[in-house]
Amino acid sequence: MSITVETIYDGKVLRPLAPVDLIPNNQYSITIDVPESAAPATDDAWAVLESVTGTYDGPTDWSNEHNHYIYGIPKTVTDES
Repeated sequence: MSITVETIYDGKVLRPLAPVDLIPNNQYSITIDVPESAAPATDDAWAVLESVTGTYDGPTDWSNEHNHYIYGIPKTVTDES
């Protein structure tokens, strides 16, 4: 008999995404098909960093008012004249 079970690997065990009709504490033989999207990247660390590098359009006072944008505290008042 053969069944297909979709699972997630949490780093320690495979966890089925749906209930399975198997007898607990029995030994089973499994075959794992790795989807291409889960295949490990062959790029080095610099290539990965370069792929996520870019610019972000944000407020012009971001560096001066980071506490306001991160924590929601009132902006500091500065005299720009």
